[in-house]
Amino acid sequence: MIARRALVFLAILYCLVLAGCWSTRAPSRKPSAPVTAYEQGRWSDLPGWETDTVQDAWHAFLESCRVMRFHAEWASSCTAAQTAPADSAANVRAYFESYFEPYRVVQRTGRAREQTGLITGYFEPLLHGSRTPSTQFIAPLYAPPPDLLTVELAALFPELRGKRVRGRLEGNKVVPYYSRSELSTDAALHGKEIVWIDNSFDAMMLEVQGSGRVQLPDGEVIRLQYADQNGQPYRAIGRYLVHSGALTVEQANIPGIRAWLSAHPERLQEVLDSNPSVVFFSEAPLGDPDLGPKGAQGIALTSGRSIAVDPNWIPLGTPVFLATTLPDSNLPLERLVIAQDTGGAISGAPRADYFCGSGPQATDLAGKMRQQGSLWILWPRGVPLPH
Repeated sequence: MIARRALVFLAILYCLVLAGCWSTRAPSRKPSAPVTAYEQGRWSDLPGWETDTVQDAWHAFLESCRVMRFHAEWASSCTAAQTAPADSAANVRAYFESYFEPYRVVQRTGRAREQTGLITGYFEPLLHGSRTPSTQFIAPLYAPPPDLLTVELAALFPELRGKRVRGRLEGNKVVPYYSRSELSTDAALHGKEIVWIDNSFDAMMLEVQGSGRVQLPDGEVIRLQYADQNGQPYRAIGRYLVHSGALTVEQANIPGIRAWLSAHPERLQEVLDSNPSVVFFSEAPLGDPDLGPKGAQGIALTSGRSIAVDPNWIPLGTPVFLATTLPDSNLPLERLVIAQDTGGAISGAPRADYFCGSGPQATDLAGKMRQQGSLWILWPRGVPLPH
């Protein structure tokens, strides 16, 4: 009982004092805090709406509808989608224009208004690993440890919906869970290794992506999927290298970081430990290699048509129109996507992480993608906006 009370106290203290979990939807109390707003627009406001091959997103939308159709706000549109003709872009556009309305996602801070936000990319890595450690396979990836405690704060305070804290017991005290640099001291992790990867940086990148494929020495390919996290804050190692003067902002992408670490192997552990966040995984069979990993909605992600969002502002399953550019160019990336995933670094709106797929091209695109872009949610007609 003492430990339980201590855990609840820690959860409340952490959320209210350290994590700043109070909703930004209370402008009367925090007039300068940023708030997300939805501005109704017209279909002609969406750049590329008339030229996108929107039917390429149809399967992803139908998969999300199988989950959402039981919710009242989605029942009508998802039921209609089951029989809607989707053999052409024109028919798919006609369906959305009949059952949805576009709303631009903006952020307001006082009188200031931001209509663009950061659009990054992520991918499903293919790594090489082994069930047993060796001089070649050195970096373990773990299943969730038994001493990891999680408190869902909404059970205590409904206004903290979606917020949770993690910790562990130390005697009768609740303390933060081990950071990355401390992880090797946790005896509870012994035996929880799923695989050992042949490159420590690649192992962390799989944690950052949240899922990935691992090829074992006998040729078998397994899939690792996000299962939990240690509760420590995520800190980008690229930012650490920029702040330490090792890289410029322009160099701090995946290829640039990889090259710098290869040239400075003596600093590898220091750089990795600068990110205290650790992701734990579950193992799943690969299944259809053409499908992506399951996202937070429990649905296999679709390359180029799925995004990760902050579900506090863009509910999972929502069709979204994305307007940004490809890295290192002014070429437009304007397309219908479906919000099917979340991520620890995806907070607020407009903000999205674009799923690039798997393979070398996806790796290259995701590693470079850090663009400004606009988001429009396509929201069912006559249904109150998310709040």
